Amino acid sequence: MLDKIKYSLKHLTVGRVIIYIFLTLGAIVMFFPFYWMITGAFKTYFEVTAFPPVWWPSSFNLDNFVTAFNMAPFMTYFKNSVIAMVGSVGLCTFTTILASFAFSKLKFPGQHIIFGLLLGLMMVPFEMIIITNYRTIIDIKIYNTIFALIIPFTSSIFYTYILKGFFDSIPDSLYQAARVDGCSNWKYLWRIMVPIARPSLVTIILLNAIASWNSFMWPMLAVVDKDLRTLPFGLYAFVSEGGAETQLMMAASTIIVVPMIILFLFARKQIVNGVARGGLKG
Repeated sequence: MLDKIKYSLKHLTVGRVIIYIFLTLGAIVMFFPFYWMITGAFKTYFEVTAFPPVWWPSSFNLDNFVTAFNMAPFMTYFKNSVIAMVGSVGLCTFTTILASFAFSKLKFPGQHIIFGLLLGLMMVPFEMIIITNYRTIIDIKIYNTIFALIIPFTSSIFYTYILKGFFDSIPDSLYQAARVDGCSNWKYLWRIMVPIARPSLVTIILLNAIASWNSFMWPMLAVVDKDLRTLPFGLYAFVSEGGAETQLMMAASTIIVVPMIILFLFARKQIVNGVARGGLKG
């Protein structure tokens, strides 16, 4: 260990020192809002609004969380968020696997043109198609239901691109050999391709789960009943209806953000590796 430290110090240059300083400052800037939110969830109103700022709560009690739960049905919001996340992640993963396999291993007329057009659609922001999605859920009569939070997110071009890149890295000779042995496309996909592509699939599931959990604009448009709100929409309503109780806002925000922070901390390497392997090998 000591030899590694000496080696690192020996090869330390001015440029690296400057880079480390900027990275450290950037990390502090990124971390500080989360620190202030989490510690603020345990402070009193006077500690949160005090000037100069109180950097550490005088006592760690759960009164703010209890009050926030009594003022708004956050457990209902949490349940709705979990249902919407599981539904959209499950369906999106299924359609992504099928689409990626079709574009990677199957041959059909216009294959590359269609995939190129789909990639071009990635440049269209979600806000430009939100009215179309809104009209769709009204036409199929699922407006103001839990299904309205799931159906518009059952496919993703970006996730298809990632997984297709991983499928492309698997030799076609393996597919041809399986077909010669009488293996159907369906069996080859689920027994061979999917287990091999597990790293990319885990990445897709994690990214999709985070995006679904943090979704705000669509739930605000798709549902009106209070019992169908998700956590981000519920927090917005809580802040609007709860007044200027800053410490309660901090507690409610912590309830929403901490699960995704924990998930990202445990899965950050898997996310980066999966995107890199899927995007670079294709």
